[in-house]
Amino acid sequence: MAGREALWRPPRTCDEYWSEFRLCKSVWNRFHHFYTFGTTPACQQWKDDYYTCHEWEKSSSTETKESLQQSERARVAEQRKFPPVWKLRQNPPADWHLPLPQDTPRDS
Repeated sequence: MAGREALWRPPRTCDEYWSEFRLCKSVWNRFHHFYTFGTTPACQQWKDDYYTCHEWEKSSSTETKESLQQSERARVAEQRKFPPVWKLRQNPPADWHLPLPQDTPRDS
């Protein structure tokens, strides 16, 4: 079991956590997030994960490993909580083979 613990790596490299933090703090992302959701993005968790990742690389402690795993699980759960926007159809529409009406004006 100890061999498996030594082989564990975070799902991302520490530099990826820092890159995500920098992207989150960028002016473009903050503008986009504010325009889309009406609030500024919360970026502190990326920074915390970056420092936790470096701490895990130094000490390989169980607490830092659990912290990174919990953070990633929360991130995945947050992404999965939104339902899909479109309902996928199983079959094509019944009139898919009919020609389009020619009497309607075209946009272009």
